[in-house]
Amino acid sequence: MLSLSEKLLNLGESATLAMMAKAKMLLREAKDVISLSGGEPDFDTPECVKEAGIQAIRDNFSHYTFVNG
Repeated sequence: MLSLSEKLLNLGESATLAMMAKAKMLLREAKDVISLSGGEPDFDTPECVKEAGIQAIRDNFSHYTFVNG
């Protein structure tokens, strides 16, 4: 049985952190990048999205989907 430290050595890189690093690299190269990989967006949620969410709750559209999708 592997120890916890041995298991940790086998962990791969976080895909989210890798995408964040890639976006930062492209921004440094003056590329036009919109990173959706992690963190907070730099804009507020659009009103139409807020209203759709509120209406979905009012319509009881707030349950989990079926396991098979």
